[in-house]
Amino acid sequence: MMDSNKMTINLVLFGMTQSGKSSAGNILLGSTDFHSSFAPCSVTKDCSLGRSCHFHSFMRRGGQEVTLQVQVLDTPGYPHSRLSKKHVKQEVREALAHHFGQEGLHLALLVQRVDVPLCEESSPVQMIQELLGHAWKNYTAILFTHAEKIEEAGLNEDEYLHEASDTLLTLLNSIQCRYIFQYKKGNSLNEQRLKILERIIEFIKENCYQVLTFK
Repeated sequence: MMDSNKMTINLVLFGMTQSGKSSAGNILLGSTDFHSSFAPCSVTKDCSLGRSCHFHSFMRRGGQEVTLQVQVLDTPGYPHSRLSKKHVKQEVREALAHHFGQEGLHLALLVQRVDVPLCEESSPVQMIQELLGHAWKNYTAILFTHAEKIEEAGLNEDEYLHEASDTLLTLLNSIQCRYIFQYKKGNSLNEQRLKILERIIEFIKENCYQVLTFK
């Protein structure tokens, strides 16, 4: 949704259990709306929508300063330690229709830990495909969390991607290499938020601000 000086972007988070979805959502919002904690089981059981404050003069469009607001839909991780795939899928489908049915979705973020291989059998990618439909490739990006572990391993981002699994590389090619690395070390939450949001806005611009609607 956008008028001449205000823009609201709608995002949904997908990812495996303990991938850092809810934590990433809180960084995007600049809040603690989503419960996030270390646990030996899945923490998020229900979909939840969070809204950020207004980021004044965040960007310029058409020669005018634009105020940005972010809406983030957090979803249960998949595979889930307590909920079936059918249950998670239905929960997310209903939440997408309820929250973004008319306004539309700008981008789905697949939250993926850099130190956990993306395996085709247990990946949430299939669920993204089923829920977003044939246009899923145009509305999906990967948010790599715990990116500081790349540096700890003595690698840079390009070297990390070069050594990535075929499953991950195939996915990246499918979504036109839309990815973001989220670092915790050495960056304040505001710095992390700004860097991630700037990249997200780039992806949305490349998509000509189009949205995916749900019925």
